[in-house]
Amino acid sequence: MRRVATFGAMSTRKIIEIDEDRCTGCGLCIPNCPEGALQVIDGKVRLVSDLFCDGLGACIGYCPEGAIRVVEREAEAYDERRVIANIARQGANTIRAHLGHLRDHGEEQLLRQALDWLADNRIDVPDGFGSATRVERDAQAHQGCPGTREMELKPVAAGAAVRPGAPPSAQPSQLANWPVQLHLLSPMAPQLAGRDIVLAADCTAFAMGSFHERFLKGKALAIACPKLDEGADIYREKLTALVDHAQINTLPVAVMEVPCCRGLLALAKEAVGRAKRKVPVKAVTIGIKDGAVLSERWV
Repeated sequence: MRRVATFGAMSTRKIIEIDEDRCTGCGLCIPNCPEGALQVIDGKVRLVSDLFCDGLGACIGYCPEGAIRVVEREAEAYDERRVIANIARQGANTIRAHLGHLRDHGEEQLLRQALDWLADNRIDVPDGFGSATRVERDAQAHQGCPGTREMELKPVAAGAAVRPGAPPSAQPSQLANWPVQLHLLSPMAPQLAGRDIVLAADCTAFAMGSFHERFLKGKALAIACPKLDEGADIYREKLTALVDHAQINTLPVAVMEVPCCRGLLALAKEAVGRAKRKVPVKAVTIGIKDGAVLSERWV
C-alpha cells in the first residue's frame, strides 16, 4: 500500500484497532511500537495518532489478550518524517529498531524517507542502513566541503582586527555559528543548544546595514528563503527539532516587507506549534528602501 507523507490527508489504509473490552492496559505492546502511536490512557492502551501508526502491526504479537488487530479504515496518512523525528529523540537503539522494522516489512519508500530525514538533520545512521543516496551524498559533502563543517565562532569586538595583519573592522561581525543555511544546520549541534536563534530571510542582512549589531549579537543564526528554497517540510521539521532537541530559548523571525517573505514567519509559527516545548516567536519586518525595522512584535 502506498503511503503519502502529507499532513492532514485522509485515505483508506491499514491501521491498528484496539478492542477496549479485551485490553487490560498492561502496556506490553507499547515498547514494541517505537513509532510512538500507543499510550496507556485511563487504564487502556489507546492509538493516540493515526499519523504515527504505519499499519504493519508490529505490536500485535506482544498483546497477551489478543486485543489488537489490523483493519482498513479512513485515517490520516502515515507521516514517516514526523515519526522518525519523534524516534530520533529516543536514541540510537530505537532508531535502529524502527529502521529494521521498515526494512523487514519491505517498506523501502518509508525507509528512504527515514534515512533522508536522519541525513538532513546530521544524525548518525546505524550500521547496515547507510545506503540511501542522500546519506551517501551528505557524507561525501561533509568530508569534502569545509563549508558544511559545524563551527562555533567568536564575534569580533569593535575595532579589532579579524586576523593578524588585517585592518580593524569598522562594523564587526557578530556571527556566532557556522553553517547558517537552515538546510545545513543540525539540531544536534552543541553550539545551538539553549541559544536564541534568529531565523532570517536571505535578503534581510543585505537590506539592513546594522543587522549584525541589532539582531545577531549574542544569538545564533539560521537563514532561509520561503519563496525559492525547496523542502519547506524539512525546514518545518528542523525548526521543531531545534525547539524540542536543541531547546532554543526564543525564535525571532526577520523578513522583508514583501508578501512572499511572510511565508517564513508562518512556517516558523507552525513548527513551534508542533513542538512539545513552547518558545516565544518574534516577527520582525524590514523595509526595502532604507533597511529600517517597520514592525517588531512577539506573536
